[in-house]
Order: sequence, then structure tokens, then C-alpha cells
Amino acid sequence: QVQVVETGGGLVQPGGSLRLSCAASGSAFNLLAISWYRQAPEKQRELVAVIASDGSTHYEDSVKGRFTASRDNGENTVYLQMNSLKPEDTAVYYCKALSQSGTANWGKGTLVTVSS
Repeated sequence: QVQVVETGGGLVQPGGSLRLSCAASGSAFNLLAISWYRQAPEKQRELVAVIASDGSTHYEDSVKGRFTASRDNGENTVYLQMNSLKPEDTAVYYCKALSQSGTANWGKGTLVTVSS
């Protein structure tokens, strides 16, 4: 089973930046599609970004141009660079690793708080 761990959350002022990391254990990391989700208080979890095994990316409209997903297969890690952060970006950010067989493994999340 793939173990997924998110790190990099914290408190940042509006307009600031953070980089989240998603580390996934196990072999064949390069074949995993990695998705970033977030869940704000009293809201449903929503998809933020996806990076496929070939490196192609997809972003939710509200983060386009501000967030960038990248992957380092040698380090078994996917990153989410978040710039120009807004208070509405405040949420717990989760990482999901999806194998080619359709098995999904989630991390426990990392909290991002955007506040002055």
C-alpha cells in the first residue's frame, strides 16, 4: 500500500507563498497520478490540482496562474507551489495518490492558514 504524507503547511500573510510537499512511499511512484484537494471549514473537499504520471497538469479555476504542481520522481515527491495566497485559500490540503489499477491512497493533510 502506498503511504502518503503531506508537509509544508503553515500560517502565511495574504499575498505570500508556500510550497507543499506530498511524499509517497512504494515503488512505481512515476506511474502514480497525484491530486491535491483542500477542505475549508464547513465546506466540502474540492479538487485543486492534478499532476499525471506524464507530468501534465490540471488546475481548478480559482488557483490557475497562482498554484503550480510539479513532481520529482527521483524523490517520490510532488510539490504544490502556492503564490499570491488569499484568505479563501485557507484549508486543510490533502494529497491523493492514484495508481494505474485505480487504487487511491490519501494523506492526513496539512493545514494552510492565510491571514494577516
